[in-house]
Amino acid sequence: MKKIPKRTCIGCNESKEKKELIRIVKNKEGKIFIDKTGKANGRGAYLCDNKECLEKAIKAKKLERIFETSIDNDLYAELKETLQ
Repeated sequence: MKKIPKRTCIGCNESKEKKELIRIVKNKEGKIFIDKTGKANGRGAYLCDNKECLEKAIKAKKLERIFETSIDNDLYAELKETLQ
């Protein structure tokens, strides 16, 4: 039986299957983007597919801490669009 990869949401801290979560990646060049394939190279963070987790992550500045850089509002806007 194949093991199903689990990841933790940065908003609610719940462990879920990788395919249920949205992956945000910071690559070597420092570009931060949404990884739709789940296989892009770089540091990844995962969010549940709901607005509550995104709002918690924004309020606590989780993405900024994980990627050790400031996050522009364009990425947050893109995430909000993805969740709708």
